[in-house]
Amino acid sequence: KNPTVWFLDHNFMESMFWMFKKVNTGEELMGFYSTGPKIKENDLKISSLFKRFCNHEPVFAIIDIRPGVVGLPTTAYEAVEQVETSGDGKEIQKVFKHISCSIEAEEAEEVGVVHLLRDINDPSTGTLALQIQNKVSGLTGLLERLTEIKAYLENVISGKIPINNQITYNLQNIFNLLPNLNVEELVKSMFVKTNDMHLAMYVSALVRSILALHGLLTNKIKYKDVDAVLDKDAGVGSATAVAPSTPVTRGPASGDNDSSASGEQKQSPSGKKM
Repeated sequence: KNPTVWFLDHNFMESMFWMFKKVNTGEELMGFYSTGPKIKENDLKISSLFKRFCNHEPVFAIIDIRPGVVGLPTTAYEAVEQVETSGDGKEIQKVFKHISCSIEAEEAEEVGVVHLLRDINDPSTGTLALQIQNKVSGLTGLLERLTEIKAYLENVISGKIPINNQITYNLQNIFNLLPNLNVEELVKSMFVKTNDMHLAMYVSALVRSILALHGLLTNKIKYKDVDAVLDKDAGVGSATAVAPSTPVTRGPASGDNDSSASGEQKQSPSGKKM
């Protein structure tokens, strides 16, 4: 696709803007958003068109809707004028400047979100497993941020991008807040604290398993007689006695006057028993 070709419905924007002003008279339009996940070439042109609907420079928010995103899925930018030095001299260009953003909600909305998250969580997952999953997600987000910091510093050292003093100050504050792991007392205290936490988690999981087995045995003993009655009514386990069949034997044949071994008697044509 050609990135220079794009379309924006001005009629739809104007109709929605005036509808917004009629319904929400005390609010104002802040800007526009995109699903990105990166800044595109025509976003600056779209920002200049939105400026007529805003009382200030419009805010451009990128909302990353990919399922594998860890951390806050939003980033915000604002178009600012910056002096660029080129071969012909200096010229003023507009570029996007990153601004801090946060997601907040009213109290009623927060209650609804909490109930929604309770329904989404898997009830079969225990509290311990959920805590471990949250820690893994947090460490994954930290790794991504450290990788981004590393890429930025490498680009600054190689001269690809200019240095930003504010970012440098923030990195210096981060390094100053890191604990000194060379102190033996601090390392020992961290080991002791970690071992205590792991011991509590292990004992809790062990007690939970024992209580579950105890409840299972209690339930089995309580309903033992009921299970026997139900099995009896259903005919499960009842044995039917079957008499073994006696083999029929016959004696040696001695003419028509001999009787069979089964006790049957022959009868003459006159009706008298032989």
